Amino acid sequence: MPANLASGLTIALGAIFPALSIGLIGTKAMEAIGRNPDAANKILPPMLLGMAFAEAIAIYALVIAFVK
Repeated sequence: MPANLASGLTIALGAIFPALSIGLIGTKAMEAIGRNPDAANKILPPMLLGMAFAEAIAIYALVIAFVK
């Protein structure tokens, strides 16, 4: 039973924080593009890269939860 609880908490916390960071990254990128639409080509690639790194953390948490 404690192993199931640990796995559940691992995936829950491992999904909440990356989801919040992806939301913040997207929000700030859209605000920046809204202020300066000509900079969209310079803002979009780092935004997508940051979102991919944040999503990778969630995938690592999923793998850890399944390994236990």
